[in-house]
Amino acid sequence: MTKYIFITGGVVSGIGKGIVASSLGRLLKSHGFNISLLKLDPYINLDPGTMSPYQHGEVFVTEDGAETDLDLGHYERFTDVHLTRQSNLTTGAIYLRVIQKERKGDYLSGTVQVVPHITGAIKDHIHTAAAKDTDVVITEIGGTVGDIESLPFIEGIRQFRKDVGKDNILYIHVTWIPYIKVVGELKTKPSQHSVMELRRQGIQPDILVCRSEKSINASIREKLSLFCDIDLDAVIQCKDARSIYEVPAVLHKQGLTDQVLQRLKLTPPRAQMDWEGWDTVTSRKPSHRLKIALVGKYVQLPDAYLSVTESLQHAAAAQDTEIEIKWVHADEEIEALGTSCLEDVDGILVPGGFGERGVEGKITAIGYAREQQLPFLGLCLGMQCAVIEFARHVCGLSNAHSAEFAPETPYPVIDLMPAQRDLENLGGTMRLGAYPCKLSTDSRLYQLYGSDMIHERHRHRYEVNNQYVKTLEAHGLKISGTSPDGYLVEAVELPDHPFFVAVQFHPEFRSRPNRPGPCFQGFIAACLAQKGVTV
Repeated sequence: MTKYIFITGGVVSGIGKGIVASSLGRLLKSHGFNISLLKLDPYINLDPGTMSPYQHGEVFVTEDGAETDLDLGHYERFTDVHLTRQSNLTTGAIYLRVIQKERKGDYLSGTVQVVPHITGAIKDHIHTAAAKDTDVVITEIGGTVGDIESLPFIEGIRQFRKDVGKDNILYIHVTWIPYIKVVGELKTKPSQHSVMELRRQGIQPDILVCRSEKSINASIREKLSLFCDIDLDAVIQCKDARSIYEVPAVLHKQGLTDQVLQRLKLTPPRAQMDWEGWDTVTSRKPSHRLKIALVGKYVQLPDAYLSVTESLQHAAAAQDTEIEIKWVHADEEIEALGTSCLEDVDGILVPGGFGERGVEGKITAIGYAREQQLPFLGLCLGMQCAVIEFARHVCGLSNAHSAEFAPETPYPVIDLMPAQRDLENLGGTMRLGAYPCKLSTDSRLYQLYGSDMIHERHRHRYEVNNQYVKTLEAHGLKISGTSPDGYLVEAVELPDHPFFVAVQFHPEFRSRPNRPGPCFQGFIAACLAQKGVTV
């Protein structure tokens, strides 16, 4: 029978529940279990697709085109499992589902209530996360215990224990043990109150994972065990690590794996854990160093570009390199002050995004990379800006722009395609999820991927306008990737440049710590080559 693990968080938000869930997924998969991960988010939005990255960080896109919480990116990177739209559920989605059923008469004219209808829908969704061969479903509850909006989820997982039996369910509570510098002590009181609140809502945690800046000594563990009514061996320390990819090993050494297996009465398919090269991810010692400029408009919040920065780290680690990311604000820095902020970097990356703000700064940064022969990687909007820059300054189309930002431009080198215009009237123009891309066999991307047919995930609406493709090619821009029918441009390159590659897709969503994305591998290698380093 499938086992269910529920992870809640207390004291503060952003405590690292997603990393704990991802790490536990890594540990169980390394023992040979088939796992599934699920994130329950208390906000009323249907999904984070229309939310500013400043609200919840990046929007992670799954293979099947769902716009989801960034924690699903951690889940995929740690476990190397492709998740689906079933792996993220919000309060808004649950209420919409229940109201639609009520409108259809599914509740036989009865009164629709939080209990049992909302909680029942939550439980039904959790069950759907368990395929026939799933051994363990790990579910993270977003927010912090005590938040009013998370109450239906807490009640739903409380009821779950009765539904599946106590031997098939495990509650893990992630909490924070703050260090008060002025008195030189770690304090357990916030965690005690957090567990007290969780118990008030009907859940007694089985395991307590304690985030802390300092090591937790035996007396603190004993105090937590006593006041939180948790077995001493189940008080797990999770001290701050240098890298999030060290956390699985940290939790394993602290006994989390043994506690989970013991309490769920699980017998591992593999007695010895198979880390599948995971240890090499954390044990590498860099011999080289690079500074990469990431030019965007949400740079005050690094989580807005989380998958991009993680992908850079994956590629850098694979080439014995440490990277420093220089966050460059496209409008407040480049548009206002020029490109002097780019003079000390080894490469420039322009990521995806939506909206007009900062676009001119991104175009200027791309022009700097092209003219200075500086390695450049453009993702999604970054590719569109590269096409605009090339059209303006190489093809002589001085007012070229995207019809998204300048509808009256005489040269809409980026525009909606005719088929998309029909869909626009129906509100369905986004290309979301994995799409095939055919690569030219004489391209740099073909060399990097080793195949002429690849699949990468998309999240965009506008495309390169086919009316200008011949003009772009005539002036030296190589169309290195297209849709299989050749209709949509997927990637462009400059053959006579050290590395000038821009793609319409988001390769960051498929990059893994032990299998870096090819685009990022090539970009880092080119940056090193510019410094005379061959890896």
